[in-house]
Amino acid sequence: MTIDFENINSIPKLIKDFLGKKLDGFQNKIFDLENFKIQIADKQKSFSDEKRKVLYNTIFSQNQESQLSPKQLEFLFSLKESNTFTITTGHQLNLFTGPVFFIYKILQTIKTAEFLKSNFPDHHFVPIFWMATEDHDFEEIDHFKTREHYYEIKGNSGGDVGNIKIDDQYFIQEFEKEFKDHLYGTELILWIKNAYKKGNSHTQAIRYLVNQLFADYGLLTIDGNSTELKSQVKDIFKKELLSNQLFETTKTQREFLEKEYHKVQVNPREINLFYLSETRNRIEKINYEFQILDTNLKFTQEEILNELEKHPEKFSPNAVLRPAYQESVLPNLAYVGGNAEIMYWIELKDHFKSIDLPFPILIPRNSMLFLAEKTFKKIENSGLEIENFFENFAEVLNQKILENNDIKLLLTEKELQLIGSFSELKNKASETEKTFLNLVEAEETRQLKSFKRMQKRLLKAEKTKQSERFDQMQGLFLKVHPGGNWQERVFNFSVFYADLGKQWIDESYQKMNVQKSELIISPI
Repeated sequence: MTIDFENINSIPKLIKDFLGKKLDGFQNKIFDLENFKIQIADKQKSFSDEKRKVLYNTIFSQNQESQLSPKQLEFLFSLKESNTFTITTGHQLNLFTGPVFFIYKILQTIKTAEFLKSNFPDHHFVPIFWMATEDHDFEEIDHFKTREHYYEIKGNSGGDVGNIKIDDQYFIQEFEKEFKDHLYGTELILWIKNAYKKGNSHTQAIRYLVNQLFADYGLLTIDGNSTELKSQVKDIFKKELLSNQLFETTKTQREFLEKEYHKVQVNPREINLFYLSETRNRIEKINYEFQILDTNLKFTQEEILNELEKHPEKFSPNAVLRPAYQESVLPNLAYVGGNAEIMYWIELKDHFKSIDLPFPILIPRNSMLFLAEKTFKKIENSGLEIENFFENFAEVLNQKILENNDIKLLLTEKELQLIGSFSELKNKASETEKTFLNLVEAEETRQLKSFKRMQKRLLKAEKTKQSERFDQMQGLFLKVHPGGNWQERVFNFSVFYADLGKQWIDESYQKMNVQKSELIISPI
């Protein structure tokens, strides 16, 4: 079964408005074949053969250690052709891929490319995974969770995480203990050992895992930490340094989002670049000098422009500048991302216009939820619907506990009678002196508060009386939302792969509906 994002309580209003074509200026950037037709024409005009050559050489060079599948090689060679385009997703280099939505967003990217090929057979569409190798927040990526354990790896933070070398392997021993008796446990253990060999970098580890999981689908990985690729965006980086281009061009949209949605997902800085050395540090302009924060490095304007010209690889875009970098070096049509990602892309449209870069179609990724058959049965027996778990569940519980309750019905009846009586009284009281009317209104408020107190006490009493049922429903909520969070944001893919192997990947792929953003719920 599926639940449309429109009917899920926690999906942000901005995403719902975007999908519902209610967001001005973005109606042509949602999933629609006519939109893709226009996007293909725009990208074809703006993406040169020279850029294609650099892209091909970069991906070929970065994947030399990998045994690429026939489909990957086919897609790689097609990148040289002017009728080839990419569909992209990206993610951090989380330990052993991190939460399972990592798998879902990649599957949706692959299936979107396949869908477009079936609708535009004269073109080629290549799924791309952009590895966020330059992020420096190691604490964000150094762990993953299964049903039984929390796994963590040690490493030196501060620099770009992609280059951190694997030294700590204790988590592998623990992982082996948990999964050695599962049907596909041996395969998972082999993968984790090969990926996290001593001396491997986190970039190598994730590239290896992504290839194990998705090579047969033709997915290609790309590492943006590349001199050749960054050489193509020196002008964008230069504008960032000299005129705060992104900060200035997003002001209007950020003000609109703050006013309409009371939230801006990411606030750009005046300069959205880092400088890469042994560490990755922000660049800030202070008193006419460009300082590399938390270091002794500083440059005059002439010096930093000279550094950019000679060593573009030392400049690293932050999260909000990365989209412009990515779209400059790829013949990309669409980006598949989580809700938070899509919300910060929505801030950037005017920035893209200012640098004459086609803004991509945005695809909020599907969510997936896998539950045991017995859990579905328990939900059915409890009188709950699966949709209830994606509404305000506290309110749902209260309604269920007081469902068909005679005292609740009587209280409601008497409360309505009271409101009617006071309405009659107030009509008459208005004919006399105003202080008497005030007294009547105050008394009404006092008595209605008593009804509210009685209703609260009744709910508390029924929760005690029906404690077993109440606990059972709360337990079911935690089956659907482990730790109170969405399943896909908690568990690693190994939880599902261990017993079902690649069949689980293939089934997830088949169930994915690329034309709609929705939650897909399946038995396992």
